[in-house]
Amino acid sequence: MIQFRDRGARGRHQGGQIDARHSFSFADYNDPRHMGFRALRVLNEDRVVPGAGFPEHGHQDMEIVTIVLKGAVVHRDNLGNNAIIRAGEVQRMSAGTGIRHSERNPSADEPTHLLQIWIIPAEAGGAPSYEQRSFADDGARNRWVTIASGDARRESLTLRQDAVMDVARLDDGNILTRSLDPTRGYWVQVVAGIVSLNGTEMREGDGAAVTSEDRLAIEAETDAEVLLIDLP
Repeated sequence: MIQFRDRGARGRHQGGQIDARHSFSFADYNDPRHMGFRALRVLNEDRVVPGAGFPEHGHQDMEIVTIVLKGAVVHRDNLGNNAIIRAGEVQRMSAGTGIRHSERNPSADEPTHLLQIWIIPAEAGGAPSYEQRSFADDGARNRWVTIASGDARRESLTLRQDAVMDVARLDDGNILTRSLDPTRGYWVQVVAGIVSLNGTEMREGDGAAVTSEDRLAIEAETDAEVLLIDLP
């Protein structure tokens, strides 16, 4: 079964500094029909104007993955991390027993475009930790690239959950097929472009929850980028 989540039906917070779209209930957006998908709790698409961002705030017991699509983010936290995450880079923050951090667009003239994904960990607690890596290799096209996983496979970032996050950057006309475990759940998010998912068109911002399926076929109808999250 595939349940599609139309980009226009997402929750939205639009202020003078941040334009955020929420695939699931988040902050002031509350929809009992969309409280998450399995261990996936939050999937936000944020556009941040130059110089703006999120002031210091806290998290606990959550795996937080930030994918910067355009521009950059300055991250500071109470663990002593002070880093810049640029387009093509991915950050993983395990909140564990508690972490405080801030995020800001450091540019004076370029907006930042990012995805932020929260995954509920397999177990509560544990020491908070931070990790960041670049996955911007232009040669990694028309195939799945693992950016985060519970077992750190293929030099991916490490999640405290039996989950895998893959990204595929596709050239127009390319088709990727993938065998699925029908007992698991899969979330597909179109990051850019237009694709066909098992014959149904999806565009940038569209998502889909995939359950009880054994095969996935994604055909790029334009140059495109797709995020796939494999969940227990």
